[in-house]
Parts: sequence; structure tokens; C-alpha cells
Amino acid sequence: MRIGELADRVGVNTKTIRYYESIGLLPEPQRTGSGYRDYADDDEARLVFIKTAQHLGLSLDEIREVLRLREAGTAPCDHVRSVLREQVKEITKRIAALRRLRDELRQLDAVIDGLPEVEGGMCRIIDHVRATAEQVAADGELASTHRR
Repeated sequence: MRIGELADRVGVNTKTIRYYESIGLLPEPQRTGSGYRDYADDDEARLVFIKTAQHLGLSLDEIREVLRLREAGTAPCDHVRSVLREQVKEITKRIAALRRLRDELRQLDAVIDGLPEVEGGMCRIIDHVRATAEQVAADGELASTHRR
């Protein structure tokens, strides 16, 4: 099949397929007599695998490693499981950070109307956040000086 048909079947664009070839995720396809790329069903299956792995959060480098393990005759499932467990840890950290940010934004929203304009400032909201962060940093430095 030609590159356009493969792209349509898998739901990617042709540039993506060419890129995956250029970085070694997809092998160079056979060529027709007129020079067109000629993909096999194995290429389609590999491309579907790559897209599915990306959906699970694997990076292209991680996918490359999975493919390398498989091509070396090793079942890569233990490796994939390890990568997915790391993904869960990172997602958990990001969720916690997003919750903290959400709470901070809610607190900020509650005081916005009472914030004074700062002369020469761009936006009283951002100026308030900057000033608060500077005060917290200064308080932290002061507290660490007193502990010595």
C-alpha cells in the first residue's frame, strides 16, 4: 500500500510516517518500480503499535527501546510495565501540583476585587502574586537566619 493509504488506515498524516522512518521507528519500506513507498501489513501493525504506545504516554525513545527489545527476541512487557508504573508516578505528581494550583487560583480569585492597582504595574493580579512570592521568599530567608 502507498503512504497515503497507510496514513488513512492508521489515522496519521504522511509526514508522521516519514518522520518515524527517519528516526528508525519504522523500517524503510520497499519501493515500487517508479519509486513510491510500498508498505506491507507489518508496517501498518507497527504503526498502530507506535500510536497505541503513545496513547499510553510512552515517549518515542521509550517506544524505540520496546521495539529494540522485541527485535532482539526479548518480550518487552516487563519493560513496558515498568515504564507505565513510572508514568503513574509522574501523573500522580502532576495531579497534586494541579490541585495546588487550582486551590491557589481559587484563593486568588476570592481576593482579586480588593487588590489595589500598583503604580507602574502591568496587572494588579500578577503584581500581587509576585509580591506575595517575594514576601514568602524573604520570610523563608529570615526564618532560616534565626534558626542558625
